Amino acid sequence: MTRRMEGRALDGGRAVVRRPDVPLRSLLPLGLFFLLALAFPFLPLGERAEYLMQIAFFTLVAGVLALSWDILARSGQVSLAHAAFYGLGAYGFALLGKVMPWFLAMPAAALLAGLISLVLGAVTMRLSGMYFAIATLAFTEVVRTIIQNLPEGAAGGANGLLVPALLGGNARAQYFLAFGILLLTALVSLAIRRSRLHHAFAAIRQGEETARVLGVSVVKYKLLAFFISSVLAALGGVLYAGKTFFINPLETFSLANSIAPLTTSIFGGLYTTLGPILGATVLRVAEELLHNSIKNGYLVVYGLVLMLSILWLPRGLMGLLRRGKRGGDV
Repeated sequence: MTRRMEGRALDGGRAVVRRPDVPLRSLLPLGLFFLLALAFPFLPLGERAEYLMQIAFFTLVAGVLALSWDILARSGQVSLAHAAFYGLGAYGFALLGKVMPWFLAMPAAALLAGLISLVLGAVTMRLSGMYFAIATLAFTEVVRTIIQNLPEGAAGGANGLLVPALLGGNARAQYFLAFGILLLTALVSLAIRRSRLHHAFAAIRQGEETARVLGVSVVKYKLLAFFISSVLAALGGVLYAGKTFFINPLETFSLANSIAPLTTSIFGGLYTTLGPILGATVLRVAEELLHNSIKNGYLVVYGLVLMLSILWLPRGLMGLLRRGKRGGDV
């Protein structure tokens, strides 16, 4: 059996996918991260506690976005529509929050973004590679333009929209909510890793024609990956909107919000759970350190560091951590 068929066998022309094993020892670094993140608000942070809590909050949001993008990438889809679903989550929460409590507005906004992703996916499923990426980028621009040109009374128009403070503006409660969303995203990622979806996504990523021969329903699995990724990205948008109290189309649907999850996942390590989270943490902290030490031009230095890291670490931070080891990727 070839390497591409590893973990799969043909049974009467239909793919039989074996459940992959995830060694418990490989979960230890991920568990350690969440333990440290859980303990962070209880540390003696001193006079800069508010600032540090804010940085930690947006680091968790960056982890949600990176890991949700990585889940989609596992099915071979390189999407530039992450900003669209991030923004739809933010705007959906802002509008639905006016007529229902936040704990209902949050899942409703995420589900709405997921349903829209199914429509987009159904239209673009025949595209792949660069063409799919361009189509998703165009979709983001269409959504931004529509919201920007809506009447101010509907969605704030180009001037933006005020958003009720999430959890009454309590920084610690907001942090734990972001922690919970990132934990949920990680659990979804691990569940995919331990299910048949893992090999189905891998088969599609390696070649759609081969996947079809093995009996994998390519369209179904690609749509499922798109839906899961979009719902999780929308939850990240809800966190952002509820924390900043204000959103506008130019910032919320910016290209940076589509590129950042992509580069973060690559930097941390593609097709893993810990990699995108670790990449988000390292890059977010590095960005703040550079901003505080190099006031002018810090983004240039940050970009150079990121570029060199990707060139010298093609498998990301996870590749560096597991160098010389085999198996156990999480």
